[in-house]
Amino acid sequence: MKLHPAKTIKEIAELLNIRFSGPEDHLITGINEIHQVEPGDMSFVDHPKYYDKCLNSAATTILINKEVDCPPGKALLFSEDPIADYNFLVRFFRPFQASSQMIAESAKIGRSSVIQPGVFIGNHVTIGEDCIIHPNVTIYDYTVIGNRVEIHAGTVIGADAFYYKRRPEGYDKLRSSGRVVIEDDVEIGAACTIDKGVSGDTLLGKGTKLDNQIHIGHDTVIGAHCLFAAQVGIAGVSKIEDEVILWGQVGVSKDLTIGKGAVVLAQSGVPKSLEGGKTYFGSPVGEARSKMKEMAYIKRIPDMLETLRMNENKAE
Repeated sequence: MKLHPAKTIKEIAELLNIRFSGPEDHLITGINEIHQVEPGDMSFVDHPKYYDKCLNSAATTILINKEVDCPPGKALLFSEDPIADYNFLVRFFRPFQASSQMIAESAKIGRSSVIQPGVFIGNHVTIGEDCIIHPNVTIYDYTVIGNRVEIHAGTVIGADAFYYKRRPEGYDKLRSSGRVVIEDDVEIGAACTIDKGVSGDTLLGKGTKLDNQIHIGHDTVIGAHCLFAAQVGIAGVSKIEDEVILWGQVGVSKDLTIGKGAVVLAQSGVPKSLEGGKTYFGSPVGEARSKMKEMAYIKRIPDMLETLRMNENKAE
């Protein structure tokens, strides 16, 4: 989430009523999670496992619950509960805006784009030229859609991330302030769900095609000219490079990369990153040729056991 205009660290500290380390005029231009930060961003961390990663990231301001020395060129905000303070900032800078009509006045729709009956388009949405949005599609606030995009009936673009912090009293939701960005020539099938980023963008690259009933998790970045068949599910913060094919019911875990040109066959489970240019199958997934051989050997096990039993009987 970018801040327009940028805020000084002193302004943010006063807003949160917390201490800071660094020059009072140190600028914060955005708020972002650790995996998508860039210079000018403020990131947040509340777990020892991620302290070093966050402090050494591209973020130039860190909201942290530990007393540490300030790294050169950065500034620190000291918080007892960084997640709660992050949620406060999201509510403050990007509060929920209720809608009173199906297409918000602030939405921008390009020339020759067709919006079918029953479509909801939220605040500050941008839709390019020559798009077709079919009935009952829901497009949440701040979504960006390129040119010649087609979205089929019942799809939801930009719902909140499925992202929670577990506390003794239950699950505390991290408020989503990111976007969905859909580049040119993308087609999205019916009844798909594409979640916005927690604080950054979920991205669908140019020319990518999605079948029906596909789910794309928060902050996932999908490259150009990918092809996903029905019921594919991708968890958050994954990176799918260009020209990847995922066949029906493939499940992809969070925070991994599938390399350019990889093909994953139907009903496979992907728990870790995959190299590009190869074909994969199985759960957990492996190279398809090896997995097929394993299955062939498994089918032979009963016969092998029977042969072993017969040999043991003969030996007796």
